[in-house]
Order: sequence, then structure tokens, then C-alpha cells
Amino acid sequence: MTRTVAQKRADFRALHEQGCFVIPNPWDTGSARYLQGLGFKALATTSSGHAWSQGLADGAQSRDTVLAHLRDIVAATDLPVNADFENGFAADAQGVAHSVRLAIETGVAGLSIEDSTGDAADPLFPIDVAVERLSAARKAIDAAGGDTLLVGRAENFFAGRPDLDDTIARLKAYAAAGADCLYAPGIKTREQIAAVVAAVAPKPVNLLVGGVSELTMKDITDLGVRRVSVGGGLARAAWGGFIHAARTLAEQGRFDGFANAAAGSELNAFFRPFAE
Repeated sequence: MTRTVAQKRADFRALHEQGCFVIPNPWDTGSARYLQGLGFKALATTSSGHAWSQGLADGAQSRDTVLAHLRDIVAATDLPVNADFENGFAADAQGVAHSVRLAIETGVAGLSIEDSTGDAADPLFPIDVAVERLSAARKAIDAAGGDTLLVGRAENFFAGRPDLDDTIARLKAYAAAGADCLYAPGIKTREQIAAVVAAVAPKPVNLLVGGVSELTMKDITDLGVRRVSVGGGLARAAWGGFIHAARTLAEQGRFDGFANAAAGSELNAFFRPFAE
């Protein structure tokens, strides 16, 4: 069944209203289709996963490349897609608004805007500047009909500024500026998660779990989180298998790294219907 963009956006908003769901992060058409086949209800792109697939470091892709990637992922699946749209690919609020309009045109159901500058020496925008940029994204979404979900991201813990008080202050400001969902990648403890959820309630919170965690989905749900993404976790898992197999072959002349490889027959059986 092919769902319209409006239907996918409505479905995506409904997912945030109650309970907790996993929104895994594919990096190409094949991984998107496979995740859909597993029964997930929505997907999110990963800037790092796609950048690595293009032979680039995270953050090194151009806006045009990312927009093309968004179109590919949206076309690959009937599920709603949330765009990892980095910091909006613009130096100022007006530029962010223009970038967001272009992202909306790809058919994504949601998009996130970070408050990171990309400058290691000064990694976060001042909060007033970050709010101005997020407000510009909000206005661009509203002008396009308002149905695309806006996620405000506080990058403190990813940017080497792990200050929970400042993180919460930023998230509350982004909520007031029109973010529909709030996200602080890098928070991990129960206390940090509970504090963020309480601070922005009743707006939903996205939690990143990109590696092995002692928390289960039940734990995360009980803490009040509404959605869980894995960032580049799945892409790194795939790269881990590839690197192990390739290094074993290159360094030892052995083929042991293929022990856990997926069967070609299984992959062909899964993907064959997409060509019909």
C-alpha cells in the first residue's frame, strides 16, 4: 500500500501521543526496506551512517547530497521518515528556513535541527541564536502546512559540553520556540533521562541508544520517553562485521569473517518483491 505524504505525517504525529516506539536509522534503500519488513512503524535517517556509506566523515556532506538521500529514503518506504537534518545547513536563521523548506519538499514526516556549530573550539550556538534558528524552522514548517514534525536537539553531551542544566535550559527554550519533540543525544543515566522528560513535559522526548545499554525498552518507557532512535548504531554494527571480515582476509588470509554473513538466498527472497 502506498501512503500519501499527508497520511505518513499524520501517522507519525500519532505515534508521539502515547506509549514509546523505536525509530531505527537506515542508511540506504536496502536497510530502509529491511527495517520496514521487520514491522517498525517509522524510520529516521542517520547523517553518520549515510556519510560513511559515501566514504565521508559525519558532517561532511553537502545539503544537496542530504536532500537527495532524504528523497531516496522516503521513496523506499511507506513508513514515516524523520530527517537527521544536522544544523540546517545554514549560517543564519534565514538560511535555516530555506533549508527546511527544501527538506519538507522531500516528503519527510519530521526533521531535527541541532544547535551545534561544527566548530570544535566553539561547538554550540548561543542559546538565543539557537532559538532564533529553531523558530525560523518552525515558521517554515507552518508556512508549508504545519504537519511536518519539528525536533529540537541540544547537542551538549555530543559536543563536549555535558552540562545537564544547560541542556535542559536549551530544550525548554526549543519547546517554547515550537519544537514538537525534544532530543538530547548523549544522555544515558536514568536520572538524566528522567530530568529531561520532566523538564519538557508534556512534549515527547527522543532518546538515543546507539550502543549496548543496561536499559530495556520497558525501562525507557517507564521513564516517560516516547521514542528511541539508534543513530549510527545499526550502520556501525554493519561496518563492524565488514571490517572484521575484511581484516581477517587481508591480515590472515582466512575467511572466518564470513561465518555470520547473511545468506544470499535470504536477502534475494526478501528484496525480490520490490522489483515486481
